[in-house]
Amino acid sequence: MRHTARLGRWLPFDQKHLNDWLKKTIEGSKQKKAPFHPVIEEFRRMIENDPEMYMYFTQMFEQQPLFSPPPESGDIKIQDYHQMLEIINHILSSAPEFNTTAMVGCPINAILDFPMITPAGLAAFLSPKVNVMLKKVLKAWTQYLDSPDSRYVLNDSENGWLSPQALQLLHMDDFLHDPKAPYFGFKSWNDFFIRQLKPGARPVAEPDNDKVIASACEAAPFAISTNVKECDAFWLKSQPYSLRHMLDGQFVDEFIGGTVYQAFLSADNYHRWHSPVSGTIKKIHHLEGTYFSEAPSEGFDPAGPCNSQGYIAHTAARALVFIEADHPIGLMCLIAVGMAEVSTCIATVKEQSKVKKGDQLGYIQFGGSTHCLLFRKGVISQFAAQALPQGPNGISSPIVKVNSLLAIA
Repeated sequence: MRHTARLGRWLPFDQKHLNDWLKKTIEGSKQKKAPFHPVIEEFRRMIENDPEMYMYFTQMFEQQPLFSPPPESGDIKIQDYHQMLEIINHILSSAPEFNTTAMVGCPINAILDFPMITPAGLAAFLSPKVNVMLKKVLKAWTQYLDSPDSRYVLNDSENGWLSPQALQLLHMDDFLHDPKAPYFGFKSWNDFFIRQLKPGARPVAEPDNDKVIASACEAAPFAISTNVKECDAFWLKSQPYSLRHMLDGQFVDEFIGGTVYQAFLSADNYHRWHSPVSGTIKKIHHLEGTYFSEAPSEGFDPAGPCNSQGYIAHTAARALVFIEADHPIGLMCLIAVGMAEVSTCIATVKEQSKVKKGDQLGYIQFGGSTHCLLFRKGVISQFAAQALPQGPNGISSPIVKVNSLLAIA
């Protein structure tokens, strides 16, 4: 049986489990036979009325056999864009279920796993037209995940997020909740997803030492790159960082020759980001971008776009928070990057506001499952041992807790 490296537990490690979920979801959409949500009907019209889109969304499914996994993993694919729309329509009124072995936290990503990397898929998911449409689709799903109806997965059944197994995995005692209240007091799935830590649950690393940089997220190290260039070929296999494209031209000269630290968040982690330094919020810049584009150099990525995290730091929807840190760090930048449907990055601070190390900067509303920290040349003296990526693409990296020691200037 084929087991693949799927970073962050957003999709199952075992291809068979993913195929079982896909088969169950296909059957569920057939049984429900729900009329198309208006946004799905708009998506259908876009595909069928635009010659380029019709070609892409027809060809990406026809080209799937070129990228099939080994037969022993069980071969289940979406057949065409009609079936794709039917299943996405079904997903828009559902919330992710918990599973210890086969979690599918990104169901739309699971549907597009194969067509994403076909030649037609690579072109389609870079298209501004497609990404504007996908943003509308994801906004419609967010509306459901913000509603009380989405709480049906907050229960103590085997697939519920309040089951004993889930509560243990989530370390729920670290978070604000009311175990005596229905749904533990959460108002929706998203309210549960962006749950708040209890005061003191994540102590700040040496809060009075300005040379100590704290982890901005509860995340596993993916990559560290030094002497970063203004422009580089970020789409290549090595996925080098290209500052001009990561930063959308903002403060690029400040970071040439500097350092990029990137880490990814797991589906069951804390999804708020905190300031790694004390200082002033200089600028907040939101960027529209892609949702399901992945690096062509990665080939078939069974957890796409997880192995393309360096690439999507340049292309995906993201939020840039520039912080003028107190001496000696100076200007630095936190980039919260959206991956697939995990894509809504919301800043809770304003420009020119003062922050202390460990203060909350924003949250990831079922989104932003990777992030980068950028530092100027010569600022970083050393990274903490726990911040060093382990294994290919950080697959063996342990989680670095938010507010804990990340690096020393």
